[in-house]
Amino acid sequence: MTVLPQISEAEFEVMKVVWKRAPVSTNEVTDYLTAHTTWSPKTIQTLLKRLVNKGALSFEKKGRVFIYSPLVMEEEYINQKSTSFLERYFHGDITAMVSSYLEHDNLTESDIEALRSLLAEQSKEGGK
Repeated sequence: MTVLPQISEAEFEVMKVVWKRAPVSTNEVTDYLTAHTTWSPKTIQTLLKRLVNKGALSFEKKGRVFIYSPLVMEEEYINQKSTSFLERYFHGDITAMVSSYLEHDNLTESDIEALRSLLAEQSKEGGK
């Protein structure tokens, strides 16, 4: 498995914009995030630079505009984070994780039904 860069929560918010809109300019990222967060444009530019330095984003300069594209794919990053979470807190035991959520009333009836549906579908496919 490829080791992906460590991305902070704030950087993850920037990545979500880039994943959704790539290729995307600094101004587009800034416009979106200033409308949806309390961050200043300078903060957003700093986060973009950090993500480039970490190898999560690439950029191309077109005239005076920087255009960003992801080097880390969203699905790959989320899969690694969820696997890491499962390993770190539940020693890789998915049953322990679900049990913990059930014991602490963190799953709604809708969540439980969605899980049943996923498990039923997985059973039909014969597992992976």
